[in-house]
Amino acid sequence: MKVYLKKDVENLGQAHEVHDVAAGYARNYLIPQGIAVVATPGQVKVAQEHARSQQARLQRIQFQSQQLAERIASQPLNFTVKAGDKGRLYGSITSADVAEAIEQAVGTEIDKRAVVLDRPIRELGIHSVALKLDGGVQGQVQVVVEAEEE
Repeated sequence: MKVYLKKDVENLGQAHEVHDVAAGYARNYLIPQGIAVVATPGQVKVAQEHARSQQARLQRIQFQSQQLAERIASQPLNFTVKAGDKGRLYGSITSADVAEAIEQAVGTEIDKRAVVLDRPIRELGIHSVALKLDGGVQGQVQVVVEAEEE
C-alpha cells in the first residue's frame, strides 16, 4: 500500500515522501496516528514537487558554501600570540578562535562546529585547518601562528 508521509518516520522515511508499506502497518498504525495518508495521484505529485524543490535548495546551498570555501581559502588567518622559546604557545588557538577570525576576515558568520580541529593549536607555524560547511562542502583554511614581539 502506498502512503504519503505527513511526518518523519524512523526507519521508513522523511515527511512529504511516498513509500510502499504493508497494508496492516498503514491501516493499524500510520493512518490512525495521523503520520500518513493513503497516497493519491495528487499527493504523489505534491511529493515529487517537494523533492524537486528540496533538490534545488540543496544545490543552491552547496553553490553558496563552495563560494564561501573559496573566499576563506584565499585568505590566510594570522594569529599573533605569546609563545615560549621553543615555539610552544602559552595558550592555544581553538576552533572558536578560528571561527571568529574567519568571521572578521570574510564577513560571514561561521559556526565553531564547522571548524574541524583534532586538538587546539599550541605551536607556532603554519597550520592547515579543515572546514565542514553546509551542503556537505569541505574547505581548508591556512592558520599562521606567529610569536608576539616583546
